[in-house]
Amino acid sequence: MRTCGATPGGPDLAGVDLTTQAVIQGAVLRAGVEDGVPNGAPVGNAYVRLLDSTGEFTAEVPTNELGQFRFFAAPGAWTVVVLAHGAREEIKVQAQKGSPVDLVVQI
Repeated sequence: MRTCGATPGGPDLAGVDLTTQAVIQGAVLRAGVEDGVPNGAPVGNAYVRLLDSTGEFTAEVPTNELGQFRFFAAPGAWTVVVLAHGAREEIKVQAQKGSPVDLVVQI
C-alpha cells in the first residue's frame, strides 16, 4: 500500500467516544520503500497481542484484510506485540482517554 502522505492506521473511529475510551490501534504492513511514507502491503491475519505494564497477556486480535487492529484499553503503559509469519515486533505505548494511539507497524 502506498499512500499520498496520509498515515494509514487503525479502523475509522466514527462512533467511538474518545472522552471515555483509551484506544490503541494501527495497521501492520510488510516493509516497503524507506522514503518517510508508510509503504508495503497490509498484513492480514497477523496476530496482535496486548500486554499490561507487568508483561502479562491481556488480549489478542487478528488483523483484518487491511492489516488493521484495535484495542480498547485502560489508560496507562502497554506493550503491543505483533506476530506474523517470520516476524515479531514489540512496541511500548502509553494509552490515554481522548487521544488514540495510532501505530503503523512495518515488519
